[in-house]
Amino acid sequence: MGDPQYLAHPQLALAQSVFTLASPSTSSSAKQSSLSTLQDAIREHKMAPLYAYLAHPQTGKINPSGESGSAVMSPTISRSNTNMSSSGPPSNALRRTSSIKTPSMIGVLGGKTDTSVGLPWDEALYDELKADNEKELAAIAKEEEDATERAGETELLAAQSKRAELYARIGDKDAALSEFEKLFDKTGVLAIKIDIVLAIIRIALFFDDKLLSRHNIARATTLVDSGGDWDRRNRLKAYQGLHLLTIRAHNLAAPLLLDSLSTFTSNELCPYSSLVVFATLAGTVSLPRRDFKSKVVDAPEIRAIFGADSDSDRLLALSGAPSAGPGGEDAEMAGDDSTTKDKDATATPKPTAVNLTALASGSASAEAQALAEPKYDFKPLSTLINSLYTGQYSAFFRALSTVETDFLSQDRYLYEHTRWYVREMRLKAYIQLLASYRVVSLASMAASFGVSVEWLDKDLAPFIASQRLQATIDRVQGVVSTVRGEGKGRQYNDVVRQGDQLITKLQKYGQVVRLRGSERS
Repeated sequence: MGDPQYLAHPQLALAQSVFTLASPSTSSSAKQSSLSTLQDAIREHKMAPLYAYLAHPQTGKINPSGESGSAVMSPTISRSNTNMSSSGPPSNALRRTSSIKTPSMIGVLGGKTDTSVGLPWDEALYDELKADNEKELAAIAKEEEDATERAGETELLAAQSKRAELYARIGDKDAALSEFEKLFDKTGVLAIKIDIVLAIIRIALFFDDKLLSRHNIARATTLVDSGGDWDRRNRLKAYQGLHLLTIRAHNLAAPLLLDSLSTFTSNELCPYSSLVVFATLAGTVSLPRRDFKSKVVDAPEIRAIFGADSDSDRLLALSGAPSAGPGGEDAEMAGDDSTTKDKDATATPKPTAVNLTALASGSASAEAQALAEPKYDFKPLSTLINSLYTGQYSAFFRALSTVETDFLSQDRYLYEHTRWYVREMRLKAYIQLLASYRVVSLASMAASFGVSVEWLDKDLAPFIASQRLQATIDRVQGVVSTVRGEGKGRQYNDVVRQGDQLITKLQKYGQVVRLRGSERS
């Protein structure tokens, strides 16, 4: 069906730079680096609308006076742009996050922005960028006129697609959506229609418009099911997984993200290293223990990235080249990084090869794409999954704290769910430990997690009160007792109910058989 189109813009990495600049959880050096990246991109791509949207003195999103102002001279964020067929309330899944009703590049921060490093406003620069945009639009308009008079429909659509790509490049959300919708209506080729909808999804992700993302993912799914090729179907899987991650549907996102690891081609969406992080975090919090072992702990793609001890080894893994390290089955994965002296006993072994040849798709080679990958320290994530599986809960708590500060609070897709994720991971560890005991002392349990008895008592209480943890605490005896009767009673009731349903179906079937027999006689 042809190569995918409209992949260049918008660049979602710029949205991450905006988040880093405004987030209160990022370091000053990271803010300075993001500021430089953002300023260079604004000048290079002539992004006048995005510049006004972010830095305008009255309406700029990352300026204190503009956080609650109107959207004058900036891309309008209106509900009319969601292209929703109905005005009904969003689904339950979309009510899990507070930024649903206020789509904005920094909406996930909940108004808690850090302006210590700001994007300065330069009126002369804005006028210059705006004039450049107008020149480009005039040239495109002339090209459209020439195509209308002298060329055919294909040339006219090509000129109109340039206009849509221009608006996507400069960060004008409303204009880009409008032009892409016009292209969608005029295009008859299914593959191009899918590419247009995927571009709209990226615009929605860029401006963190979750309703717009949901609607267009449904559109793309319908189009792909009607005859889309394998590549576009595979790309949509990654898009859908990332969207589900942003609305806290980790149980739905995990299968999609984990399946995308071995066939990833959506480099316009996120780097492969980021996909590994997203898939690992989603799978760890949502998968049952057996699936967690096979799909996360033992996943060859995850083991290859986590087991790379140096940038060169990681490049080999990302480019699909054989690793120089030992085979993936030479040793069991170890998770406690506190004993760093015994490196051979704690390091994750490297598999001999990784199926990442899909990284070579597109204009850049696999090695070039691997070099462009962000540099993560994956050791906390590796320790997190291994210590949880092996029951090393003290190391698990330390790794969870590091993951919170180094990953969850640093990413625009994960930041909004940081507290929820950490709480769910603590609950998962508590359930796993208590599953092996009927009664366990608070002191022993606190020692296992490396916390005080008072802290553990306070942390367990909300889970028990909400009946998410089937246990009781006896502070007089200093023990935690698990409650298993309700689970067995529930299983008994399910068996009785299902048995009644089966008997009813058999009785109806028997009546039909007897009736037909009497008719034959």
